Amino acid sequence: MNPENIDWEENLPPPTPEEETQALINAIRRSRGFRLLFVQCSPQAGQKVIEKVKQELPQKKIAVLSLDETRDKLYPLVEAYQDQEVLFIRGLEHSLLAYETEKRTEGWNTEEIYSYSWHGVPRILSHLNQQREQFRDNFPLCFVFLLPRFAIDYFIHRCPDFYDWRSGCFQISSDDADLRETSSNLYNWVFSLKPQARQQEILNIQAQLKHQSLPLPNQANLSLQQALLLHLEDRYSEAIESYDKALQIKPDDQAAWHNRGIALGKLQRYSEAIESYEKALEIQPDYHQAWHNRGIALGNLQRYSEAIESYDKALQIKPDDQAAWHNRGIALGKLQRYSEAIESYEKALEIQPDYHQAWNNRGLALANLQRYSEAIESYDKALEIQPDDHEAWYNRGLALDDLQRYSEAIESFDKALEIQPDDHQAWYNRGNAFYNLQRYSEEIESYDKALEIQPDYHQAWYNRGNALDNLQRYSEAIESYDKALEIQPDLHQAWNNRGNALDELQRYSEAIESYEKALEIQPDYHQAWYNRGIALGNLQRYSEAIESYDKALEIQPNFHESWHNRGYALGNLQRYSEAIESYDKALEIQPDYHQAWNNRGIALGNLQRYSEAIESYDKALEIQPDYHQAWYNRGIALGNLQRYSEAIESYDKALEIQPDYHQAWYNRGIALGNLQRYSEAIESYDKALEILPDDYEAWYNRGIALFNLQRYSEAIESYDKALEIQPDFHEDWYNRGIALGNLQRYSEAIESYDKALEIKPDKHEAWYNKACAYALQEKLELAIKNLEKAIELSPEEYREMAQNDADFDRIRSDAWFQALLMGNH
Repeated sequence: MNPENIDWEENLPPPTPEEETQALINAIRRSRGFRLLFVQCSPQAGQKVIEKVKQELPQKKIAVLSLDETRDKLYPLVEAYQDQEVLFIRGLEHSLLAYETEKRTEGWNTEEIYSYSWHGVPRILSHLNQQREQFRDNFPLCFVFLLPRFAIDYFIHRCPDFYDWRSGCFQISSDDADLRETSSNLYNWVFSLKPQARQQEILNIQAQLKHQSLPLPNQANLSLQQALLLHLEDRYSEAIESYDKALQIKPDDQAAWHNRGIALGKLQRYSEAIESYEKALEIQPDYHQAWHNRGIALGNLQRYSEAIESYDKALQIKPDDQAAWHNRGIALGKLQRYSEAIESYEKALEIQPDYHQAWNNRGLALANLQRYSEAIESYDKALEIQPDDHEAWYNRGLALDDLQRYSEAIESFDKALEIQPDDHQAWYNRGNAFYNLQRYSEEIESYDKALEIQPDYHQAWYNRGNALDNLQRYSEAIESYDKALEIQPDLHQAWNNRGNALDELQRYSEAIESYEKALEIQPDYHQAWYNRGIALGNLQRYSEAIESYDKALEIQPNFHESWHNRGYALGNLQRYSEAIESYDKALEIQPDYHQAWNNRGIALGNLQRYSEAIESYDKALEIQPDYHQAWYNRGIALGNLQRYSEAIESYDKALEIQPDYHQAWYNRGIALGNLQRYSEAIESYDKALEILPDDYEAWYNRGIALFNLQRYSEAIESYDKALEIQPDFHEDWYNRGIALGNLQRYSEAIESYDKALEIKPDKHEAWYNKACAYALQEKLELAIKNLEKAIELSPEEYREMAQNDADFDRIRSDAWFQALLMGNH
């Protein structure tokens, strides 16, 4: 019996980097013509390999092709090295990393990636697969590909046609392999890597973890490395999966639980983050960073009291943790415990005086206590340390605004916007500061900037509407309010102010609809009830206006403007006594409300209580001496008391203030006429007519003054001017007839009386004067007929008047005339 050959499996140690390097050198030394060698190594190890090969094989023509960026094709680059014997190619992993990035950003699914579509194979590998014969036939070189672990795996799985022609594959460990073995070194190593190197390491670790024979401690360590790398790449969900794999193997790793909590927090999964921190704290109760980060997570859940407890735990363990003091201050601020928050920020600043965020947040707490000057000092401290801290500039602007230092506030907002031009809040508050300076055009420009950045910023649309309203650009204001209301349909202030703009455009019914929208949303919005009353008043719907004012006053009984406008509406309904009561209510609340004193005077005047009216006007003028309407109304009341000289003085006061006040010139003329100062009266009427040439009453009264000066032809011209403007003015036709009669133009006078009687058939004076004109023409029958009409309308007056009127002397002896006077006709 022959013995069986048994293959014994020897557990030999892996070759050292030096042994692998020597094996590679031997392979290159033996190479003739086309050959493919693959070396798994880090870039640093690869550089050492190249140097070693050049040193050991000086007779070989050796070149290095470094690919520092993504490439889709290798063949054209290799053509320049045909005279070489050995070509090291390094950096091909850049193209594979770009493919990995594209894979993630495009969201390709597994089926697409692992199919042999263009999705499944990186372009550089597809090129090598397709061009392998050309490489073999045209390049008699030994190609040495220096690649990280993940790139070797790519060649094995995605470029098999090319990789299968390899003559050898060598694995040389990187010099930092031992560096990662301890926890502290692992963190140092991970944080030292640049972004592209991190991506490469992630892929390398993924490739290593596929080997099922890997010991569990190594799997845990690699999973933790991968988690940290993914975390730094902001790939938090994948990082959490890696932490979970590490913790399945090593559940008592408090640092892994802690870091898992941080990753969960980055995904705003705060409750889960807290659970992770608590796991870490079960293992290590004095883990101050876990207490600190637990506080942050609780704060993000608005559980501020619990957050403070967590920060306090952290600070018991590490009292000089300035970040914990700072975050404790933030939580206290959220609870409106601002004084305590300031104490916390000051603790942080004792430990780290250049902690600019703490200075900034201390400023916020001071501002919330309305200690704005101190807040500004805090912001200034932050800005000394960090001049480009746009939040500190912004907050400083808010504090200056609160101190009504608006120009300085704008400068601060401008600084914030130099640093962060897309800060819509800074543009918005800059606009508000311009509003307070009444620089409305610049205000609008600021809001427009805010809206370019944040088109759905309803408050900016609303305030933009207010600014346009202040510029009397009411249609544009309405458009802005409409924009605000598209975004925030229940913004009752916008409905109200939209109504105000419509009211200014005299679109009163639409204004009322807008106010009613505001009141649907906010039924106790007294300002909307008040404004609705104004719009109803403008439509002469005074009873409804009063109801609206009453609603406003139910909500806000001391709303003096509403009492005032209610009085005005009652006055328009000729309910003057009630109007006075309303004005009195307004004046109880606001004794210096000069408009209410003025309008109270008007109501008293309408009740013919002229002396009291004058007292009311005097009250208005004590408060507002340049109130020309009150001087004017006082003049009217004095005129009604026949105190014409004083009336003229009042009108003169009104005209000193408002020289183009035509109504004052007109009434001054009437007062002068009543004093028989007719020439001066005419001058006053002329002033009124310069300002308002179509004032027919001024033309008419000017005619009367001219008549009283016996300037009858000029009087007639003035009457004619009045009639051009107001053809149905019967008094004018009547007085025109008198003037014509005084010029003995009796036929024309009769025509004028006829015109007056067409308009007002019961004007007995016209019938009488017409009879006089016919009598002077000795037209007996017509004279008696017209006198008869006058006597019919006012018997006693005209019988007595005709007895002695010289105009009837020519017909007085006529029996018919005598019979009429005796009442026998």
